[in-house]
Amino acid sequence: MKLHHIALCVPSINSAVKWYVKHLKASIAYQDETWAMLDIENTSIALVLPSQHPPHIAFESIEAEKYGKLKTHRDGTASIYIQDPFGNTLEFLKPAEDNPSP
Repeated sequence: MKLHHIALCVPSINSAVKWYVKHLKASIAYQDETWAMLDIENTSIALVLPSQHPPHIAFESIEAEKYGKLKTHRDGTASIYIQDPFGNTLEFLKPAEDNPSP
């Protein structure tokens, strides 16, 4: 298991992307109206709208399904969100290459 990304809630995806690109020299891996994935050196940060995605820490694991039923995403990855006993949201993400199509 390894850290995949940290998701931060922002009020505007475009404004937040501009700020992270300018101040942290982030590169844009993906961006749409509801979220963006930025790469900053060896770290990924997801910028999300609160109405679309919860703030969370995502871990990549080929055994993600041990935390429950996975939801497959359009990029072929699959994941599940859970809360730890302290109220923090965690995402367990199975990479696309380890997630065969149904």
